[in-house]
Amino acid sequence: MKTINFKLLSIATAVVITLGSCSKDYLEVEPKGTSLESNYYQNQEQAFAGLVSVYDIMRKNSGGFENMITMMNAGSDDNYAGGGGATDGAGIQGFSNYTINANIMPQSFWSDHYQGIFRANYLLTKLPLVPMDAALIDRYTAETKVLRANYYFNLVRMFKNIPLITVPMTSSEFYTVTQATPAAVYAQIEKDLTEAIASANLPNTVSTSESARITKGAAHALLGKVYLYQNKNSQAATEFATVNGTPGGTSQYGYRLLTNFADLWIVNNKFNSESILEVAHTNASSIGWENWGNGIDEGNSTNVMCGPRTYSKIASDAPDLPSGWSFNVFTQDFYDFIKLDPRFAATVLDMKDLQTRGKASYIGGYQDTGYFLNKFIPRRSDVTTGTGEPVLNYRQNSYVIRLADTYLMEAEALGGTGTRAQALLDAVRARVGLASTPVSLAAIKAERRAELAGEGHRFFDLVRWGDAATKLASRGFRAGKNEVFPIPYKELQNTKLVQNPGYNQ
Repeated sequence: MKTINFKLLSIATAVVITLGSCSKDYLEVEPKGTSLESNYYQNQEQAFAGLVSVYDIMRKNSGGFENMITMMNAGSDDNYAGGGGATDGAGIQGFSNYTINANIMPQSFWSDHYQGIFRANYLLTKLPLVPMDAALIDRYTAETKVLRANYYFNLVRMFKNIPLITVPMTSSEFYTVTQATPAAVYAQIEKDLTEAIASANLPNTVSTSESARITKGAAHALLGKVYLYQNKNSQAATEFATVNGTPGGTSQYGYRLLTNFADLWIVNNKFNSESILEVAHTNASSIGWENWGNGIDEGNSTNVMCGPRTYSKIASDAPDLPSGWSFNVFTQDFYDFIKLDPRFAATVLDMKDLQTRGKASYIGGYQDTGYFLNKFIPRRSDVTTGTGEPVLNYRQNSYVIRLADTYLMEAEALGGTGTRAQALLDAVRARVGLASTPVSLAAIKAERRAELAGEGHRFFDLVRWGDAATKLASRGFRAGKNEVFPIPYKELQNTKLVQNPGYNQ
């Protein structure tokens, strides 16, 4: 009998919550070791530790080798997988050229998200029993529901046909779980988010000491995105309008576009006014290679993954970079698309140009184009001097949702027409010095491509718009199959789960 790979089975049996530290004080919780679930959640401190454990899974966005940003970029028309060779990360490579199958599908994209869901399920059953202030229980409950909704949203977008589990389960029950309809999953996501938004104790804003915690604005933004992916455009537009406020102004939640686009990528500019939902990373941990990808690493892995290999600075005015692993290089098509855009320099590191001019050198990796993802490439000043392995402990945070994203999603939900849609598009363009252009769905699509390049959104956008089959045909994309991932092989063994269409051959 196989070991079930819903990773948090330990919490369903003899658990527990072994917690790392995150970059903000509110997440700096000492490891609790192990404790029987029946004896845990006896006080506010333990409830808080449980909440932190649910938040931990957010680092899947940019932490570990198998992170969301690197993976989703690889399957888009803007990036190749890259890396050191055709077998460097078989799942990433397979998604990039659409040869992916159940055997090479990285299991963690399934199991890590279910780990977060199982932690959330268990915490939600325990919170009402914890002797602590009722308002605080309500706030923790709302945050947990938003996090569970986010994990389910990622799963249903990636795999479509997934189990819907909302209560703790015993180990034996895992073998009889069946998949729910996507509609049922989305209904649960909506329920979690609307209940969280209705909470009087989910704050509109948080203090600096609580940065990275869920706010009401983040819940509205996620709900708007969930509606948009179901073509519930009027509901989506309403949620986004609540988040966005007057285009170009400051919203009721304090959100405002940064004046300078490049400032979004300054490592120290964390939790800025444009950030709606952000993943915290730190260089303060002692994580080494033996811990990387085990759920306790704290660094941003996209940083080392997207940098050029064997980088050497030659001229004084060349960027001072550590070497990286050359994943997610941009395609020539994307370079040609963005080369005249004001966001080019902040988005693309043109190593081809630097090397041609004798400013710097590097060794090209697999699928090298010379065009690297500059948003996430660290500088030497970002390399940790702590006790952890330097390349595994970069501290740049990553955005899950930011304001320019919600502006453009609202404009899309409005059908790409009307005065407000025009104002939303214009605000994103004006921030980088671009003139107004007539609003349309085509204009919004182009703006999202330029604005959000390399942030892990492009593949999902193409699928949502129905453009994936055309844009990705040269990469091997097959309509009716490659819109979703195959369910990892190990998850199918001795269970009632059924493989997604097209992946049984």
